[in-house]
Amino acid sequence: MVVPQDEEGNFLLVRQYRYTGNRDSMEFPCGGLKNGHTYDETARDELLEETGFLSGQLQWIGSFNPCNGLLDEMCRVYIARNLSYAGARPDETESFELVRLTMDELDGSFAMGRYGTA
Repeated sequence: MVVPQDEEGNFLLVRQYRYTGNRDSMEFPCGGLKNGHTYDETARDELLEETGFLSGQLQWIGSFNPCNGLLDEMCRVYIARNLSYAGARPDETESFELVRLTMDELDGSFAMGRYGTA
């Protein structure tokens, strides 16, 4: 999972439709580790694929188990800064809308449950 933050301090999230919940979901870029790739490579790839941005500074900040009742998978979390736009590259089955939120907007949105999962 990548938490991108632009030069103004805004957070970049992606809105996408999730068929399992039959709703739009606001999320930080995230994806599964692919064979032969490192966590850092996967984080950079997901950031570019979903937001169109490259990161000049990618910092690992921790890990969590997103679904510990079902899986033993761990999710590494990165902060991405010094962003530069290079163009989004979603997979054929994916469609993303880039959304920028301030910390206050992000905090308020999750407190109100406005964006589903994140």
